[in-house]
Amino acid sequence: MCYNETMNIIKKVIPDNHDDPHYDDDAILALDIGTEFVKALIAKPNKDNTLKIIGVGKAHQQGANMYAGAIADISAVTAVCEKALIEAEDQAKVRTKTAVVGIAGELIKGNTSTVHYRRKDGNKPLSEQEMHLIIKRVQEKAGEKARKEVALETNNPDVEVRLINSAIVSLSIDGYKISNPIGFKGTDLTIQFYTAFAPLVHISAIEKVCAELNLDLLAVAVEPFAVCRACLGDDLDSNFSAIVMDIGGGTTDIAIVDDGGVEGTKMFSIGGRSFTHQIAETLGVDYDTAEDLKLNPEKAEGKIASKLEKAIQKNLVVWTSGVQLALEDFPLMEVYPNKILLCGGGAGLMEIQEELATSDWYVDLPFSRRPLIHLVDASDLPGIENATDTEVDHSFVTAFGLLRVALDTLDGMPQQGFKERLAKLLEN
Repeated sequence: MCYNETMNIIKKVIPDNHDDPHYDDDAILALDIGTEFVKALIAKPNKDNTLKIIGVGKAHQQGANMYAGAIADISAVTAVCEKALIEAEDQAKVRTKTAVVGIAGELIKGNTSTVHYRRKDGNKPLSEQEMHLIIKRVQEKAGEKARKEVALETNNPDVEVRLINSAIVSLSIDGYKISNPIGFKGTDLTIQFYTAFAPLVHISAIEKVCAELNLDLLAVAVEPFAVCRACLGDDLDSNFSAIVMDIGGGTTDIAIVDDGGVEGTKMFSIGGRSFTHQIAETLGVDYDTAEDLKLNPEKAEGKIASKLEKAIQKNLVVWTSGVQLALEDFPLMEVYPNKILLCGGGAGLMEIQEELATSDWYVDLPFSRRPLIHLVDASDLPGIENATDTEVDHSFVTAFGLLRVALDTLDGMPQQGFKERLAKLLEN
């Protein structure tokens, strides 16, 4: 179904007094295409690098629209995105063409690697041009590694991948840790570098959806990376450290931020829907009934309540094992941050919060002590104001992060600090 056909269908259900919003070149759109819901946020940037949310939209996905966090039915997903987008535009009273879209799934490869580079002339100051060449080589090596991993997992040796996000975590010259390498002399350059790659087929699906919606795709962002941007706010030189878990309908996305730098991102295909399917199978009910019982367990009584609890606990064991395996795959981390921030629709399940907060799931991982668990609310995120009457909760945090990525991309990043100065050398 094309954009115009979708518009004609939707216009039939829009009241006669609906005012067609006008285009606003300053407004930006965050489109979080989730397994369970599509969320759309329209925001206006302020001069102080903060954001004001002026439009919120949300639309429910059908079961076959997404698979393992990726788009499975382009036309169906486009129609759902259109519903969320029109709802946000009606509230904002403006339309926008500039969009950032999130991407998730097990085939998204986000890793931090340590690279040692020996310069030919250590007495020559390091220039931006030389730094750009070093970064390009690192990205090429990381891209080849990601391609091999995806090829192995998909059994497709010809798979193509594309760079989505990259960032410098830390940098030192001749063993001396520095913040801004430009102008320094030295021979041995050591870089901890975060890169994220996605299969081209996933990105092409997102590009097709945006084309059908008549949107200009500013950037595609790895969703846990975007969540980290939302938590960091405007202070990219902060010492913020935490483990971020974005629990969606189809996937759980994990990122570790240490001293303001993203150490890496990992994802696995267990989210809120897996709990619902387990309940449906255990109780012998349909999916919608199981979802209702998951969200409203007080409706279950007697034996049904007992079976409901067992179903959730059974799936919780599998989900927790996924968390442990994902965290074990961060080889560069000697000690993990002791704060875990939860977001995404699935994070609202109380059993998940209680399991992380009270069980011994963490004892075989390099935590210095039991991690503190916090459900992130939109009000916790710095530099973003919700100016609408619509309540936005933990399930909108990823969309908030996408707005941050949009602002970064549009601004080209300010030039005061090391991470900001080098950001314009990094290809998005």
